[in-house]
Amino acid sequence: MKKIITMTMVAALSIAMLTGCGNKKITGSVSTDGSTSMEKVIGALGEAFQNDSGINFTYNPTGSGSGIKAVQEGRCDIGLSSRDLKDEEKASGLKGTVLAYDGIAIIVNPENPVSDLSVETIAKIYTGEITNWSEIGGNDAEIVLIGREAGSGTRDGFESITDTEEVCKYRQELTSTGDVITTVAQNPGAIGYASVASVKDTVKAVAVDGVAPTEATIKDGSYVVQRPFVLVTKADSDLSEAAQKFFDYITSDDANEIISEAGVVSAN
Repeated sequence: MKKIITMTMVAALSIAMLTGCGNKKITGSVSTDGSTSMEKVIGALGEAFQNDSGINFTYNPTGSGSGIKAVQEGRCDIGLSSRDLKDEEKASGLKGTVLAYDGIAIIVNPENPVSDLSVETIAKIYTGEITNWSEIGGNDAEIVLIGREAGSGTRDGFESITDTEEVCKYRQELTSTGDVITTVAQNPGAIGYASVASVKDTVKAVAVDGVAPTEATIKDGSYVVQRPFVLVTKADSDLSEAAQKFFDYITSDDANEIISEAGVVSAN
């Protein structure tokens, strides 16, 4: 009888061990680095993931170019870029996965009466062809051009869409979305660009070719000043278990509501 009981306990223990191995709890951490424009959406996703999984999540807002480089150099698990990867970046072994689409708002000071600009007019403003707001229905004031630093995904997206690469006459080139918004909010003559999800009521987002930047117009493509939010990984290397679990979660349908609440449009 004792022998039967002992064998039964061993069998039960073996089953428990096998069950435990099949459902082992993933531990560790996942680190992300890159686009400052993605701060709101990646922060919300990271918080939800960390609360649900117990896996530590970190985000380092350094800009798209720096985030891409961090992946290349192995300093983070997943890079964050607010532009598509360039051919040379893909050739170096990187892979981009679109998480969401974000509109780039053209912002002015709330005191500015201008409320609608065409893409052509925006290009003429940033290349210095139009220098005074009175030329386009605004006040008699110099237009102060605010933009992002070289390597910024927001800048890359803006200049690509407006066909102004390397010809913009910036007064200031700032290193974060927040700095651009603050600077435009403080200068009645300023114009800048920033992620729609990051825009606050301290500035005014103008319509572009008659279309306001909203989730609906970004999703249907009628608002043309938009770019992708991209997850950057190494094509030939597996992510850690923790990082893979995070990647799978944020690209699943379960994350769509969080992505939408952050003001961007899910790619899934």
